[in-house]
Amino acid sequence: MRTLTYQQAAAEAITQSMVKDHRVFLIGEGVDNVTGVYGHVLPAFEKFGPQRVIDTPLSENGLTGFCIGAALDGLRPVLIHQRNDFMLLAMDQMMNQAAKLRFVSGGKHSIPLTVLSFVARKQGEGAQHSQSLQTVFSSFPGLKVCMPSNAHDVKGMILTAIDDDDPTIILEHRSLFEETRNVPVKPFESPQSACIERSGNNLTIVGLSAELIAIREAAGQLESCGISTEVIDVRWLRPLDVNTIFHSVQKTGRLLVVDPSWQMYGMSSEIIASICERQPDLLKVPPRRICLPDVPCPASHYLMEQYFPGTSDIVRAAMDMMAT
Repeated sequence: MRTLTYQQAAAEAITQSMVKDHRVFLIGEGVDNVTGVYGHVLPAFEKFGPQRVIDTPLSENGLTGFCIGAALDGLRPVLIHQRNDFMLLAMDQMMNQAAKLRFVSGGKHSIPLTVLSFVARKQGEGAQHSQSLQTVFSSFPGLKVCMPSNAHDVKGMILTAIDDDDPTIILEHRSLFEETRNVPVKPFESPQSACIERSGNNLTIVGLSAELIAIREAAGQLESCGISTEVIDVRWLRPLDVNTIFHSVQKTGRLLVVDPSWQMYGMSSEIIASICERQPDLLKVPPRRICLPDVPCPASHYLMEQYFPGTSDIVRAAMDMMAT
């Protein structure tokens, strides 16, 4: 174990996978840039050069189709889209080809494709560059989707995705890049399940990705008020580990879901519906969810402060649930 940043852990996972398996290659728009895609591909490029770290033209759909063909031919491509917003240009290849080929071939073909992309949240990014589109991608059977929230998990989840025979989308939140954790030196894989970060008895708070920062802070504040909070990091949206959440809510009787995307048709809806379907009388109070307003993200940082939920919103919702 040693302390790494989120970005360093991700870069190490990519490099170790390429050392372990000669079939793994890295490809994407601008991967040979001096910034190395926020530093993620610099170690791999220095070690393997342009033969296995391949820069491409700006053609998201064509590039994704190329990688699907490479996966069908026995290789294990790691495709980088520098913003998850740009993946909308590759929806035909991802959803109509990669997600379905195992099914339509009767299991004959597998698509060991890893797509690594990024979510932005900073001043000036605006409506077209600040979206967190995990709900869109998770809607399609045949794809796996995850969102690591810390440096330890991002290494394990990248290695897990690259070794998986199904197409997997990893969404990293750029605000997490400087987060630090103890990370094993050797390669390791992360289970495709949720993680109980903090045990508690009064309230279950479920979230993912960058929302875990605010959730952790809120749980600490609630503890000082005598409210014992169980914090669950979803980590994988597909497959979704409903069992871990259900067993937690069996204990606490209260469920609050924090989703870094829009409320309608989102992860929060799926989790709440899944819990209520299993045992409708389980909850002591109605479940609550904290999500983005159902409008595009503003570019102004003054408006962004109101747009994205924070620690105070979580604490307020939790206090209201405990008072009911």
